[in-house]
Amino acid sequence: MPVTGSCSPPDQPRPSRPSRPAGWQSAAACAGLPPRIVFSKKPKEAAPALRACATCPVRRACEETVAPAENWFDGVCGGRLWRSGRPVPETRLHGGTRA
Repeated sequence: MPVTGSCSPPDQPRPSRPSRPAGWQSAAACAGLPPRIVFSKKPKEAAPALRACATCPVRRACEETVAPAENWFDGVCGGRLWRSGRPVPETRLHGGTRA
């Protein structure tokens, strides 16, 4: 996730901000990406964040900390795109349907 001091999208209230980002956030492959990409609900816009997740060394820590299914999360977390706390099926990410 990006280094924002919180994993909440910019339009949602945030908990009190720590003075420094958590260690895993600093090491995240998506740390330099704009929040509009990381917190996008649209597969095409979120594609750079999803590609970053593929090689991210802290992917598991990200998903455990953000807990997207428990928080109605929207955006990219742990290598998946989430909408309202539910993973978007891969077929929707690639624009096709599976046979």
